[in-house]
Amino acid sequence: QVQLVESGGGLVQPGGSLRLSCAASGSIFSIYAMGWYRQAPGKQRELVAVITSGGRTRYSDSVKGRFTISRDNAKNTVYLQMNSLKPEDTAVYYCNADHHNNLNYYSPNYWGQGTQVTVSS
Repeated sequence: QVQLVESGGGLVQPGGSLRLSCAASGSIFSIYAMGWYRQAPGKQRELVAVITSGGRTRYSDSVKGRFTISRDNAKNTVYLQMNSLKPEDTAVYYCNADHHNNLNYYSPNYWGQGTQVTVSS
């Protein structure tokens, strides 16, 4: 069983930055692909970024060039650095994990509780 706890959300002005963190329990963290989804009010959940155990990454077109996903296997933590934030980035961001560890097939088995990100002036 993997438990995920997100932190780092909050209110930021357009153009600003935030870094989300996700701490995972369990010694198997290093072999899982990790990712971030987000869901805005009235919209479908969207896959934002994925990182495999080996560090390969994939991003949605909407965040490419602005967001960076990374992981520290020694700390069982995955990060999402968000720069040049826009109002349309406002959403609840969810950390997740997938034991398949496949960059092109990401189907999470585990989810965090979510952290709110609000981009507004």
